Amino acid sequence: MDNKMACINRRDFLVGAGILASGAGVLRAAYVQSGPKIKLGLIGCGGRGAWITHLFLKHGGYELAAVADYFQDKVDAIGDKLKVPANRRFTTLSGYKKLLECTDVDAVVIQSPPYFHPEQAQAAVDAGKHVYLAKPIAVDVPGCLTIEVSGKAATAKKRCFLVDFQTRANAHYIEAIRRVHEGAIGDYVFGDAITHTSQLGTQAEPGTPEARLRNWVFDKVLSGDIITEQQIHTLDVMSWVMNTTPLCATGTGGRKVRTHVGDCWDYFTVLYEYPNQVGVPYSGRQFNAQETRPDGYWFRIHGTKGVLETTYGGQVLLRSKNLYKGQTDQIYQEGAENNIAAFHKQITENRFENTTVAPSVQSNLVTILGRTAAYRNARIGWQELLNGREKLVFDADGLKP
Repeated sequence: MDNKMACINRRDFLVGAGILASGAGVLRAAYVQSGPKIKLGLIGCGGRGAWITHLFLKHGGYELAAVADYFQDKVDAIGDKLKVPANRRFTTLSGYKKLLECTDVDAVVIQSPPYFHPEQAQAAVDAGKHVYLAKPIAVDVPGCLTIEVSGKAATAKKRCFLVDFQTRANAHYIEAIRRVHEGAIGDYVFGDAITHTSQLGTQAEPGTPEARLRNWVFDKVLSGDIITEQQIHTLDVMSWVMNTTPLCATGTGGRKVRTHVGDCWDYFTVLYEYPNQVGVPYSGRQFNAQETRPDGYWFRIHGTKGVLETTYGGQVLLRSKNLYKGQTDQIYQEGAENNIAAFHKQITENRFENTTVAPSVQSNLVTILGRTAAYRNARIGWQELLNGREKLVFDADGLKP
């Protein structure tokens, strides 16, 4: 009971601290110097989980209180390095539930395979935790809708729920797209989008249930396939710029290059159709292509008065009556750092609008629309996708529950 009261007192302080500060900069400096730190629980201790935990600690307003992952070696690697007590390291598929029972954990950082995000985020909100969620938020329509509900529940419970898209926290993307939405390039005519990247490496020799879990990025159910897991970066920018949902998508794709692990495809080609006869052809690959250009995460929209072109980790260029240009070379880390700072500010300033949830749900659904159209080699309407509510199911046979 004493632990629970201590937890409530600290949370009340964190929520109320913003009242005493006149601005975000003042709040952050004062908090780091003298205030209690937000205690984090990390769910998913793989490469990105370890990397982003370092950024949370670098911020200065957080400390790591507990970790959870299916694999003992993963929790021990982070736990040993960051001095997390052995009784605060949780394993197996349900280990995150034990983490959520820790009354002194204020917020959770969810970096597990995307298949598990809706269930884990919902449980975290139910447990009264703030949620910092990696993209993609889900692998199917029901999962996206669950995240939507969890975001609203977090707001009702006065808890923060932030989805970590780096582009939406980048000043150059924000400014350029603001200008486009205000009419800088006129009416949209058509767009182009690509995500062209090299092949990823495996984490374990395939052939066992645990190897499947370690190699989750190659698994359709666990990752949502490459168009959802990785290529969502580009399609999120498209969704952001278009500022509405597509009417439909027609697609194709396949698996011709990578044959040794998993069941994900290695390329997609999709035509997204938006209102007013605006088409955006999209192509995505995940294999080596002899250094062809352009590559990476690239989006362009032509308008009647100009053109916007964006490259993740490269240039944001708005060619119109007034030229706008910016470089985003450090976007991968800077975007995460900006989101970590925003999460801290929202918690300490009692701001629970949770505005990242709705656009993240929409962008995730855009990827699932393209994937579904490609899998079926057919034209799929937006409403047809939502009505279908097709659910992906992970067979956990052979894994520790």
